[in-house]
Amino acid sequence: MHTVIVYESMYGNTREVAEAIAEGVRRTDPGAAVDCLPVSEANADTARSADLLVVGGPTHMHGMSSGISRRMAAAAEGHKEGRVEAAAEARETAEGPGLRAWFHDLPTTGSGTCAAAFDTRVDMPRAGGAANGIAHRLSHHHYDVVAEPEGFIVEGNDGPLRAGELDRARAWGAGLV
Repeated sequence: MHTVIVYESMYGNTREVAEAIAEGVRRTDPGAAVDCLPVSEANADTARSADLLVVGGPTHMHGMSSGISRRMAAAAEGHKEGRVEAAAEARETAEGPGLRAWFHDLPTTGSGTCAAAFDTRVDMPRAGGAANGIAHRLSHHHYDVVAEPEGFIVEGNDGPLRAGELDRARAWGAGLV
């Protein structure tokens, strides 16, 4: 089985969740080929090669990020002291293609190609989430969404991840197999 995990990450939280999902898949199926890629490195051929495509991103303004929300997040991160690595990741993500643009180039697949969607989000009333929009776009491209969209909780607007979320991501990834 070939699993491809594509993620967009501003502050590193979504990347950490994607990597934990990949660990869960590998633990369950040690022979599986698993590629875990930022959206800027994932192309149509990568997605087309997957038996299971897992896509995730951060929640911005109640849903999937946009070019404007990514630039705003990168600017906010750039003003924080002592977070050089996070600011660099935020700038790189803001300047690259986001998930919305990536979905425009995602090939429509035949039925039988499995997919799943996840996001990172704050735990606040009416905060929304990006996972449902990601799952909807996967379905629109004829992927069979095999799990309920999942949200992983970050503390504050930019993290860190809530305690236990990486373990939950590993278990969720294992359950996808």
